[in-house]
Amino acid sequence: MGTGLLVVVGVLQGGALLIRAWQESMLPIFTPFDFLLLFSFSIVIAALILNWVQRSEFAVLLLSIIGFSAMVLNRLWFAAGNNPLRHWETVHGLLILHITLANLSFAVYTIAAVFAGMYLFLHRRLKGKKWSDTVRRLPSLELMDKYTYLLASIGTPLLSVSFIVAVLSLISEGKLSLLLDLKVVATLAGLAIYYFFLIRKHSKQHSGQVMAQWILIGYAFIILIFVLNSWSDFHRWTGE
Repeated sequence: MGTGLLVVVGVLQGGALLIRAWQESMLPIFTPFDFLLLFSFSIVIAALILNWVQRSEFAVLLLSIIGFSAMVLNRLWFAAGNNPLRHWETVHGLLILHITLANLSFAVYTIAAVFAGMYLFLHRRLKGKKWSDTVRRLPSLELMDKYTYLLASIGTPLLSVSFIVAVLSLISEGKLSLLLDLKVVATLAGLAIYYFFLIRKHSKQHSGQVMAQWILIGYAFIILIFVLNSWSDFHRWTGE
């Protein structure tokens, strides 16, 4: 039943993306509306794949809630029009690559955060010897720790390349002053946290619990990066 609903939602969101692509005559990624639409679609697809590969019910449930929340937020706060990035024709290809990679990294980091949150929940329940049906149905701590590390290992290079491409686009446009923009600084801070996690995890200097906490801290910066669009001159998604 739940899988069927996810399939229906995925088909509807995929159809919406195709309609937007037809309206814009390009990949619809330049506005917050399109970014969140693509993000929620990516989350639904990830939930379907996870359900098929691992049968992790709670991870799928949490991802479905996140995808649904992103879709509702999208409908309430943003409009499909208003594309202030159209005038960046000289770096159009770089922008497409930058935003696509950023979207993918956002989706991957979201899945990693879900597993990190589940890890901390299960760790606390096991430490307190609080057994329940929910605890029994969760994946093992080792498996969730493995998935969290794997996803962080995928998301961090994606965001790094996206950031480098963004810097190249600024250099091409001669807008070096934007390198000190809040969004750029927050992105660097977020990347630093994830690289710290990967280095510490590889050297096995901290427990899985501490590493899961760092993943959630890093994800908080990822959320901050998106929120900063309203005050950032980097993308001018608000059209101001």
